[in-house]
Amino acid sequence: MAAARGWPRRLAAAAGALPGGGGPGRAPGPAPDTAAPATAALYVHWPYCRKRCSYCNFNTYVVPAVDEAAVRACLVREAQTLLRLSQVHSVTSVFFGGGTPSLASPGTVAAVLEAVAGAAHLPAGAEVTLEANPSSTSASVLDGFRAAGVNRLSIGVQLTLERGTALAAQVRAGALPAPPQDLLADMYHTARSVLGAAGFRHYEVSNFARKGALSTHNLSYWRAEQYIGVGPGAHGRFVLRAEGGCSREARVQTPEPVAWMREVQSQGHGTRSRAVLSPLEQLEELLTLGLRTDEGITQERWGHFSPQLSLQAVFGGPGEARALQQEGWLVLDGGGLRCTWAGLAVLDSLLPALLWQLQRVLGTARHPPRGAPAEERAGGGARGL
Repeated sequence: MAAARGWPRRLAAAAGALPGGGGPGRAPGPAPDTAAPATAALYVHWPYCRKRCSYCNFNTYVVPAVDEAAVRACLVREAQTLLRLSQVHSVTSVFFGGGTPSLASPGTVAAVLEAVAGAAHLPAGAEVTLEANPSSTSASVLDGFRAAGVNRLSIGVQLTLERGTALAAQVRAGALPAPPQDLLADMYHTARSVLGAAGFRHYEVSNFARKGALSTHNLSYWRAEQYIGVGPGAHGRFVLRAEGGCSREARVQTPEPVAWMREVQSQGHGTRSRAVLSPLEQLEELLTLGLRTDEGITQERWGHFSPQLSLQAVFGGPGEARALQQEGWLVLDGGGLRCTWAGLAVLDSLLPALLWQLQRVLGTARHPPRGAPAEERAGGGARGL
């Protein structure tokens, strides 16, 4: 599930480059998050690996030895602190990512889960996922993680060439070949057809699952629900109710493990940066993430963030969204806004036009997106991913 870990960083970078990033205008305020039940997903980052993989650009470290007791104590304390600050009363799912969290002991996982259950309600049977590298696990270790409370393993495959990695440098230098875009597109469409015929639901751009096996935790990201990030470099989106907050904050924890532990020990958490998200930024995230799923953005979910301006008011009139609907890439109806089967495969080429229309309707747009008009982009991107 590497993509699920990486999206907050990529989205943050993309949002920062968007025109009209929440400046003054007539954008309606979102419904206060404090009006909604105080629930959240929890992400826990274990930053250590045995080696640095050539394809990886995540916040990982290879060190001679890890003081696991110290790391465990800091993970426990930060989880307790952030749950207290957010006043979350129920944690919907827990995801241990990394790094290679299967290198941690089951005792560390158990300690964090116990802390979460002590600070908030952790329902029986809640999804608890552990990222695992097959080479760092054994049957006895897996039994220990199951006894600690883990009920789901994530064993991901990297199909994405990440900027700044050794693998990307090798491809750029010509030392390794990159597959043609047409071949990638054909493989993607073949995978969709084969998996669909086998009973798998293509519920997100890069995720498939059989009935009942959808990732609850990852859905919380794509549905723009609250989530709390614990550990070095973890990201979060939640309201600081304990401080009287009523709007969602974007938070990033200190990435360097030693510095992060020092901050947690001194102040209870190691938050490196925090920023209140503007109404526009929240809607941009909802649009960018929600359209990655086959369900899209429901009317109810949009109404939570934009009670004064409906999906129909933003995307139903003349403009880019209507053109995309007419060409078969997008659907807007009583259920909400979503991509068609064909549109989901070229989502990246659709989003700039939709974001531009959102910004224009809210009165915050400064200039149109770079590139061809929406109609031309959509048609020309039919074979791209």
